[in-house]
Amino acid sequence: MCYSAQIRADYAKLVRHYGATMSLDEFSRLYTFDPAKKRPKTPKAMDDGFRGARTDAGRDIVAMIQQWHAQEQRELEGELRRQHERRAVAQAAVASKPTQKARNELRIAGNRIERAQSRLDDLQRSQQLPRDNRIFPGTYAPVIVAEQGQRVIKPMRYQCRLPDKPARNDVLYPGTYNARRDSLEGYWRGAFGHRHGVVVVQSFYEHVPRKGLPLQAADDESDVVLEFQPQPRRDLLIACLWAEWEGPEGRLLSFAAVTDEPPRDVAATGHDRGIVPIREANLDAWLNPDPNDLAAQYRILDDREDIHYAWSEAA
Repeated sequence: MCYSAQIRADYAKLVRHYGATMSLDEFSRLYTFDPAKKRPKTPKAMDDGFRGARTDAGRDIVAMIQQWHAQEQRELEGELRRQHERRAVAQAAVASKPTQKARNELRIAGNRIERAQSRLDDLQRSQQLPRDNRIFPGTYAPVIVAEQGQRVIKPMRYQCRLPDKPARNDVLYPGTYNARRDSLEGYWRGAFGHRHGVVVVQSFYEHVPRKGLPLQAADDESDVVLEFQPQPRRDLLIACLWAEWEGPEGRLLSFAAVTDEPPRDVAATGHDRGIVPIREANLDAWLNPDPNDLAAQYRILDDREDIHYAWSEAA
């Protein structure tokens, strides 16, 4: 299964190349600032994509993002003060009596300082880094869907909650960020043939057993995260299912990537599942499915290009 990916969050390119329009209402709803709520998990590239917005609606979204940034910056600065104080106490304790508890406190405080400082640096950084485009389950991404025959870009969470499922399923069934092909007419029947989308990705990541890789010890039972990049480099249109959920917790748009047997380069590393890129020529047929002709949707999933993937160990 694909647990992470590098998405394409360049809105101008998505609009220009795929002829899609931005659903600014949905982006505005996602970014609406509410100090009583948790900030939505969005990759930095998705936030920064609104820089230089030319419309009033776009500039309003920028202002909301800045409000979230300001609140998070205050929280991080407070966390840094607390952890610096904690580290100072631990350092004094280690100096006077180096117990295991004192050493643990010193280690924990140091780790939390590093984590908080890294996030604070990210908030203040303007230069783009490759990791700014990376999504994980629970993170939002721009998804291309169809509305009244038109391609539309909407922000959706990467872990799908179907309309008839309770919110607690997110915890009970954490793997619902992927929709297995052999379950499309089972668990996913409410979305398959009804609500299809694509996410544009540049690469994806998989956990694989280290012992299956070249030059690795055969008895090494550990896993390693590999990044798979198409060769030559290109964008991939990853087939997804999506849902709109409403309940006491509010409204949620979310998606899952369709997975199937892996391409040969992924299988060669020992992984047994893979996301499904569709051909751009099939995009509209995928986005506008006929629920009475699921065979046509399976044909789209089967009509794959023979893509070569180069892999490397993720940083």
